[in-house]
Amino acid sequence: MDLSKRAHWIFDMDGTLTVAIHDFDAIREELKLPEGRPILEEIALRPEREASELFNRLDRIELELARRACASDGAVELLERLGARSARLGILTRNSHANALETLRVCGLLRFFDPACVVGREAAAPKPDPDGIRKLLGEWRAAPVEAVMVGDYRYDLLAGRAAGTATVYVDTSGAFPFAEIADVQVRSLVELIDALA
Repeated sequence: MDLSKRAHWIFDMDGTLTVAIHDFDAIREELKLPEGRPILEEIALRPEREASELFNRLDRIELELARRACASDGAVELLERLGARSARLGILTRNSHANALETLRVCGLLRFFDPACVVGREAAAPKPDPDGIRKLLGEWRAAPVEAVMVGDYRYDLLAGRAAGTATVYVDTSGAFPFAEIADVQVRSLVELIDALA
């Protein structure tokens, strides 16, 4: 698949544009949530008052992680190259909007993104739902065939597939357990830069 002609790029943040540091099992334990269940979906099942408190605690955990974030190898160069091609850039994350912006700021990546194009959990149903991708494409007046979803986990790839975009799977391990839902597989953003060249 030739990605070079696609002008609308949507990125997952944690583990894709930034080095993965989230320990989701530890977060579940701290929030007293059951093992193996998606955190956002589990919190949403709770009564409103309990859910609100859990989301507040999750925000605090994520803010601490945001302050320790660092950009993945190749992130700056990739975003610079896409910007030089006048590509539209967006973020779709299961983080809160505020913590996503803080993560990007700490990593030196915020300058590449219009904050309105950073879609957090408050603005769209969480991945794997394609809602956030559709919102970005609507904002850009772009068709799915003009867009790419880049991520490191199956939720990112499933969201891209459901929205009809190309999907790029970044897996630094090289194992690619979700390869069947990826159009392109790379071990790093540096490898993605090479693929675009």
